[in-house]
Amino acid sequence: MKFLYTISIFFIRLLYSLAALFHDKAKLFVNGRKVIFKKLETAFAGNSQPVIWVHCASLGEFEQGRPIMEGFRKQYPTYKLLLTFFSPSGYEVRKNYTGVDYIFYLPWDTAHNAKRFVEITKPTVAIFVKYEFWYFYSAELKHKSIPLISASCIFRPEQAFFKWYGSFFRRILRNFDHFFVQTTQSIELLRQIGINNSSLVGDTRFDRVHDITTSAIDISLAQQFKGDDKVFVVGSLWPEDLEVLAPFINENKNLLKFILAPHEISEKFLREIEVSISVKSVRFSKSGQHLNSYDVLIIDNMGMLSSLYRYGEFAYVGGAFGKGLHNILEAACYGIPIFFGNQNYHKFQEANELIMRGGAFSIADYSELKTTYEMMISRPENFLLACEVTKSYVNENLGATEKIMKYCNNLLPA
Repeated sequence: MKFLYTISIFFIRLLYSLAALFHDKAKLFVNGRKVIFKKLETAFAGNSQPVIWVHCASLGEFEQGRPIMEGFRKQYPTYKLLLTFFSPSGYEVRKNYTGVDYIFYLPWDTAHNAKRFVEITKPTVAIFVKYEFWYFYSAELKHKSIPLISASCIFRPEQAFFKWYGSFFRRILRNFDHFFVQTTQSIELLRQIGINNSSLVGDTRFDRVHDITTSAIDISLAQQFKGDDKVFVVGSLWPEDLEVLAPFINENKNLLKFILAPHEISEKFLREIEVSISVKSVRFSKSGQHLNSYDVLIIDNMGMLSSLYRYGEFAYVGGAFGKGLHNILEAACYGIPIFFGNQNYHKFQEANELIMRGGAFSIADYSELKTTYEMMISRPENFLLACEVTKSYVNENLGATEKIMKYCNNLLPA
């Protein structure tokens, strides 16, 4: 199995090299790993301070690992922090993140690469976030007696670890010193294969979004737009979401205001939004006086969404009609009902739990959105219950970062 694993890594590398000729993301993936060890040697030359290594697959895992990195930075200011990414989606967005000392792509998982990487960086402890389980890296860390922790991980029965053919993959798990998991099911699955070094702590993203919302910036233009009216904030809007929302927006003219934040800012999509709605709209960059006279405020910049939810009585989060639901926790922190598409949200635990509790609602189309919204406004107790559910759900799940840091405090000298 080790041989087959090595061969599979070889062929995956080959496929990426071929794809790089035609695909920009694959090109970034390949070019980012060129002369990677020379870059590592240059960066770590002469370093005498202990190193904490945090590895994330992509941007979503970075958001889970970020509270941990910030915790280390605060408690261990003399330590160096090394952050690695597997995907360009994470590295290219966060390559200038100032919260760590070193940021690199993770070299391919081979015996030679793992040995050389650990020799150069010399981590004191390693934290792999969520689904990152690499055989040779975990084996090398165990061989060097370097503690390896899995943070915010989730296990499911369909994963290879729990199949009859999964003995090789179970060996990867046994290289980890501790698993900080998100679900009780994960604890039970690990126990079934003889792994008991796990703790149920939840998802560090709750700590992250809570920190964001408690330090949210005031957006005066959004406040002017809102005035004394009720606002429906739409975050990460995709074209598929717009098909559902456009008739709902048009129908609620003079009854409800909308803040629309597209997932990607392009002139084409901004124009599509403006053409789809028949109410008075204005782009954030072109807004001026008398903002309160508009029905729709279109956000044509990035980075404001987490602060915009504070101006809403309702939220819609996009993506579930396409590749996958975007972050609903940022909206939940403000204690407001949350709507999203009914197709691709099931793998997100927080979406399922909020639906079950009555704080979030998956909708199939415009008609269902209209019906669910009217149920809210016609019976205020339903609205108040949804608000209480979303707010309390976040509060109940805070503290994962603190528990992980407490464990690490026993591993690292102060």
